[in-house]
Order: sequence, then structure tokens, then C-alpha cells
Amino acid sequence: MSTPQPKTNRGIVKQVLSGDSVIIRGQPKGGPPPEKQVSLSNVVAPKLGRRAISGVEDSTTKDEPYAWEAREFLRKKLVGVEVLFTVEKPPNSTREYGCIYIGKDVSTGENVTETLVSEGLATVRREGVRQGPEQTRLIELEEAAKAAGKGKWAASGSQEHVRDIKWTIDNPRQFVDRCGGKPMKAVIEHVRDGSTVRAFLLPDFYHITLMISASTCPGFKLDNDGKPDTSTSALVPYAEEAKFFVESKLLQRDVEIVLESVNNNNFVGSIIHPRGNIAEALLKEGFAKCIDWSMAFLKSGAEKLRAAEKIAKEGRIRIWKDYQATGLQLSGKEKEYTATVVEVVNGDALMVKLADGTVKKIFLASIRPPREQQKGAEEKPNEPPPPRPKGFRPLYDIPWMFEAREFLRKKLIGKRVNVIVDYIQAAKDNFPEKVCCTVSIGGVNVAEAMVSKGFGTVIRYRQDDDQRSSHYDELLAAEMKAMKSGAGVHAKKNIPTHRVADVAGDLTKAKQFLPFLQRAARTEAVVEFVASGSRLRLYIAKETCLVTFLLAGINCPRGSRPGPGGVSVVEGEPFGEEALQYTKEKCMQREVEIHVESMDKAGNFIGWLWVDGHNLSVALVEAGLATVHFTAERSDHYRALKAAEDKAKAARIKVWKDFVEENEEEKKIEEDHIAERKIDYQKVLVIEVTPELHFYAQLVEQGPKLEQLMSKIRQEFLANPPLAGAYTPKRGDLCAAKFVYDEEWYRARVEKVSGSKVSVFYIDYGNRETLDSSRCAALPSSFQADKPYAHEYGLACALLPTDEEYKEEAIRQFGQDVQNRNLNLNVEYRVGTLSYATLVDPSSNDDDIAKTLIVDGLLLCENRREKRLQKLVSEYQAAQETAKKNHTNVWMYGDITEDDAKEFGLGR
Repeated sequence: MSTPQPKTNRGIVKQVLSGDSVIIRGQPKGGPPPEKQVSLSNVVAPKLGRRAISGVEDSTTKDEPYAWEAREFLRKKLVGVEVLFTVEKPPNSTREYGCIYIGKDVSTGENVTETLVSEGLATVRREGVRQGPEQTRLIELEEAAKAAGKGKWAASGSQEHVRDIKWTIDNPRQFVDRCGGKPMKAVIEHVRDGSTVRAFLLPDFYHITLMISASTCPGFKLDNDGKPDTSTSALVPYAEEAKFFVESKLLQRDVEIVLESVNNNNFVGSIIHPRGNIAEALLKEGFAKCIDWSMAFLKSGAEKLRAAEKIAKEGRIRIWKDYQATGLQLSGKEKEYTATVVEVVNGDALMVKLADGTVKKIFLASIRPPREQQKGAEEKPNEPPPPRPKGFRPLYDIPWMFEAREFLRKKLIGKRVNVIVDYIQAAKDNFPEKVCCTVSIGGVNVAEAMVSKGFGTVIRYRQDDDQRSSHYDELLAAEMKAMKSGAGVHAKKNIPTHRVADVAGDLTKAKQFLPFLQRAARTEAVVEFVASGSRLRLYIAKETCLVTFLLAGINCPRGSRPGPGGVSVVEGEPFGEEALQYTKEKCMQREVEIHVESMDKAGNFIGWLWVDGHNLSVALVEAGLATVHFTAERSDHYRALKAAEDKAKAARIKVWKDFVEENEEEKKIEEDHIAERKIDYQKVLVIEVTPELHFYAQLVEQGPKLEQLMSKIRQEFLANPPLAGAYTPKRGDLCAAKFVYDEEWYRARVEKVSGSKVSVFYIDYGNRETLDSSRCAALPSSFQADKPYAHEYGLACALLPTDEEYKEEAIRQFGQDVQNRNLNLNVEYRVGTLSYATLVDPSSNDDDIAKTLIVDGLLLCENRREKRLQKLVSEYQAAQETAKKNHTNVWMYGDITEDDAKEFGLGR
């Protein structure tokens, strides 16, 4: 009677336990697929070492030689592979034995047992086994392996094939730092649940427990022994499915692990499979959630994980089947827009001006500014904080609050920023609604930069709360960086203090500070508050004081204001509110310069204020928002104030709208009409001066068109940022170039290309710059039609001196007199394609700029022969004679036009 042949089964190898034992996962039948442990028949492989048993001393065992090689041989050959296998269970045995075949059928497939023996990685059993052709074949293969010295049958070196396993790591944190965030080869040995595995790090055989970064899966409840309870009654929804998902992808697969942190002596890190990051796959399939505390440790890829979670949420997949989005859903212009920052309210709030002129308050999403630390708050967390002392000023008295405000002020005030609304926090507990946004400038997230310097902290949310910054993970990473370096609010020592003297309204204190402020020519200050067009509150860092400052030389209408006791409102004067807004837009939180002249009876300082080099008193008068006060007559600024007032009167603007000119003098009639030079003044803004005594100017009448063009260009480049390196500049090209000082795009012409450096000429502003080619981009054709707005001119009838020092001084003084000023220009003649013109200052009794410089001995008169220019040349020659007589500058040592000047020892 023949022996019955065992049944052939089909399955996929899930795991290789040792060199002679595997777990095979069978075909699923309406539930989790059945698993079967199969030991290879008639062979014995070297035993793998095992870790210590809890509570049992010296229970750690080492590998037998070639045990790891045998296990790895089978793992690489079988894991994840569909195989055929036979199983039989000998009497009185708890184990099942069989043969495994790789192939379509048993007769033609590869017999894994035979392959293992032929490689010298297993020993054939000789006793207690059934003899037959299969046994004989194994013995023959073993003898051949012995003869060839294969595997364990090698003549020497067996101890080199015993692993030195590190079952424990004494200092996990130090180990993570030593690894430096670099990927390490590893083999996943066990999957505890969907987000926790055990692995060997190769080639040094560190055995670790790893929690997968940035995600958490449903886990198993623990039994009385602290092990996962897989009984039906204890199952957590989707825990088993998540574990199966990870096992099918990672168990005993070759992967790379990036260690990122430590949590309760377990490592936290990312597992990178050749097909991608397992955390991303778990999130996309709805098996896991992103966890904030772990996301902060990621070196990169946090945005991909959030995106994967979003896909599962929106699809209501598995754990998200009951998901409901939180917060207000916005789109279009409400969601993203550009605006100009006009005020920093505190460390997390800004006032921004939109394109339509409206001003709104926004908050930086998910961050909290520096807060007051109450002594004893940790011991008594439920008790209300003690009352603040009298005169408490949060900006100066809360540590790091001033630094946070200054960081934002210096970075943002007056700058255009990109705003993305992340969520709107509803009004609650007497607090108004808050529009929370991500604000960026030049591609930099302002909140992230602020948190990285320790000027704010990140708000923690419930795991299911979607109302958070769209860059929340970057904020967490920035906060961790600040905490590690002890920056800002995380510092343990050197906490800044600001002892600021509030001089406003205190006559005694004001008298003490007055001499120091009067003595200084100009003092730097920051405008903290604007009460009216001419009344400001300033912080003077040099004197560490707060003062009330009144603009000298003008009468400025006041706007409405609270009455005595704050009960009523005092009605404002005409144009008072406009004056207030004008000064606010010009000065609020800007760095200014002041010169204090005097003080009033209330302790308020009176003087002159310059913002961006412009006298604010003069600017208000010129805008028709103030009139000249009689006290200005004895001031050095009276001439500029009077000219500004005359200009505003002539234009009938604001306070002068109903002004009627009294007795206007008749203009002088030109005496000579024959061969007389024509005077047709054009109002220009001089924007650039060259070393050749040329200058570039813009026509004032074209100013609005230029501003409109610049606005369109910037909108285009904000909406469609150019790809760095996509444009190759060529000489003569009209392109867009990013100016280094304001990081804005302008029209430019390429003048020279040298490697990666490009020399460009800004055709609308007359200046030149050499920059990297990555800062150049193709200019859309719609912006190429407008002619250049910067026009080049030479200074008519004037020459530079030959002496280099005087030449430099002349150019410097000429630039100081004309640059960034509105002047009257008259074209006198042309040489080739270049026009030569005279410049007249309308604010200084029509002073001729060239004539003034000739009188100062800095320029020479050019003797032009044109008849129509003779009167102008005569005036210039008379000015030159005056300079000679006074021995001014180039004429210091006599007449430089005399070739044989004896005083220099010539002509002897």
C-alpha cells in the first residue's frame, strides 16, 4: 500500500522566523487571511540569538554561526512571494513540517529546502526521518556543499558569521543626534500595530522599537501582561486592518529609517520604502491621523502628510467616515490677497491697507505673542492673576514683547505682503471676531520667522481641530528650533528689561530732557501714536523715553476727539481727519528724525520732524492740510514752508479750496523777443545723477501712468512668480529684474552678461545694477509697449572742473540739490541724441541749479556761441566771476583758466 501524498497548498510568505521556519499567509475567506507556521522538513538551520526574557537573568542567547545568513537567504528569496507548500504534522509534535516550492507547480518549481542545503546553510537530519528519494537527494546536496566549503561548512571563520546584536541602546537621544537625520538601512522584524514596529538597523544590528513619525493609527488594548489584546471583544475599530496594511507592505522588507526623535525610550522616525513613505500611505488610506507633536520632528515632507490626511478626510475614508469640516470656508479674494502693513498692533496683530483703501485688522494664525509670567502661577493655576501695578505698559514691561513688536515693525511697516486667510475665530467672551492669516513677504512666512527667534509660541489644538495655520507644521519646527537654542521667550537668562520714562504731560521730567534734545542736531525716534496731523507720541531710544511731540511752524486742523472725562466728543475742524490720516500713513511706527526747539507749558516738545528725509511740516503745508504759523519766519525752514504754501494756494487744495488771490503782481514782459531762447518748462522729478554731469528725470505728468504700470507688473509677478533659471538674459534684451533694495520687479535692459552676473539698466528709473541671472525674468509682452519713463539729459552751459576732488564734490553737491526733487526743466539745445537742459527750483524763487553751483565754485561756465543762449551764458559768466573774486572752491588759488599762472611756478 503506497504512502498518501500530502496536499499541496498555495499562499504568500509573510515572515521568515529562522533559517528553517516561515509563516505563510493563506487565501482570505471573508475575514483576515489564515496564517500557518511551516518548518522545513528533514533539515535543521543554525539558531538565531534571542533577547533577554523579562525577569530572567542571563537569558540572552547569541546566534549560532550562519544563523543570520540562513534567515536572510530565505527572507530575501521568499518574503512577499507566492509559493506552493505541503504540510504534515508528525505524531506527538506541536509543529507542522513541509516543503516549499517557488513556481507554478511542484514538479517544476524550485525546492527551497534543497536550495538551502546546497548553499551550506542547513544540516540534513539523519535520524528519525523517513528514508526515500527526497532524503537521499538532500544528503547528496549536503555532501556537495561540504566538499565545496559552502556556508557553515567553510573551513574557518565561523565566528565572523555571528552577529553582535545591540538589544538595548543606553542613551537613545544621543544615538539619534549621532545619526544626524541620515537614512539607515534596516529590516522590519515585527509590526506591533499600524504605527509601531521593531527593526534591526544595519549593518551594526541595533534592535529598536520605532514609532512612525507624524502619524498614529488605532492601537490595540493591552491585556493584563501589558501585551496587545487581539481578542474580538477588545478590538479597536481599524486597528487590525492598519496592522495588516503595514505588515503587508513592510514586514521583513528592506527599508530605510530616518531617526528623528525619542519618546519614552522608543525611537520616533520615518520609514522609507522604495515605493514611498509608509506614513503617507497610512494617512491617505484613512488608517492614521497626523499628530502635531511628532510632525515638528520631521526634516521634510510634512506638507505631503497633511495633504494625504486631507484626501482621506474629504473622502470620509475609514477612521474619517464621520468627519465634519470645522471653521468658515473661504475662497477667491477673501482667501488670498495682497495688502500694505500700516501698523503693528502687537506681537500677533497687524493693521493692513487693502487695494481699495480700506484698513482691516488681521492676526497671525496659530501663534501667541510673549505673555506676562505671573509669579506663583504654576503653584496656583486656578487663581486669577494679581492686579498689574500702576503705569504698567505691556509693550515695555512684558519681556520680549517689545522685541517681538520691533521685529515685525522693522520687517513689515510700509511693505506689501501676501495674506492667506487660514480661519476666522468667532467672537467669544467679549472678544471680537479674529481673522487669522498666514502673512508672507518675499516668500518668507512672517510668523515662522518670528517663532524661530523666540518672539512668539505656537498654539496647541485638539487633534480634530482644523482651525489652524496652513503652515502649522513649519511653525512647530521653528518653535522647536527656538527652544533648543534658548532664543527669546525660551531663554533662561539675559531676559531684556526696558526702563522707559514716560515724559508726556510731565512738565518736571520734560524740563530734564529738554537740554539733551535741544543740543542734538537730529535725534532718531519711532512714532508710537498719531493723535492729530501735527501731534505725535514718540519713543526716543537714545534717551529711553516717551514724549509728546508737536510739529513746529504750522497750524494744522485737528480731528474729532473725546471730550473731558471721555463723556462727549469734541467735533473736529475741517480737514482735521484728513490731516490725521496723512500723518498716520506717512509716520505711524516709522523711524523718524526730530530736532527739538522748545517746549510748551504742558511739557510737550515742539520741533521739526523728518520722515524718509522729508520735513513733515513742509509736506503737510504742501498737501494743503496745514498753514504756515508766524513763528516759522525766524526758522531756517521758512523759505520751504512759504514755497509749499504758495504752491497749495495756487492749486486751491484742501484748506485753500476757497482761497482768493489778492493783488497778484503782473509778470515781467521780456525785453528782447528776437533770437530769444524759448522757455517751456516741464515739471520733472530728477531720479539719478551720473559722474558725467548727466541726469535722469521723469515727467511729473507721467507719474500716474508709471505707478499704474508698476502696480500691474507686481500683480503679474505675484500671481505668476517666475521660475528661477528659466530665463537666459542676453545683451540688449528688455527683461524684468528684481531690485536688491526692495525685492520688487522693474523693467530693465540687459547691458552686459558675464557668467551668472548680469548688468542691467532700469529704464524707468535711470539706475544701474549688477545682479545674479536668477534675479532676472522674461518681461511679458504687454509691459514692453510703454516707452521708458526715465529720460537722460545733460546740464546745459556748465562744465565739470578737471581736478578729480572738485569734480567728485561737484557731482555730490549737484545730486544733493536735485535728486528726488520736483524741478522745472527747460531743454536748451541738443548734442547728437542727448538733450541739454537747465533746471530751476520752483520752491526757491526759481533758483537756477547750475548757476548756483557756478557761484559756489563747483562748476564752470561753458561758452556756448548760440545767439539765443548768450543771455544765459552771460548770467553764468557773471556767476563765475563772483566765484573767482571770492576764491570759492576751484578758484581757491586763483584763476585756474590761466595757463601761465606764476603762483604755480609755470612759464619760467
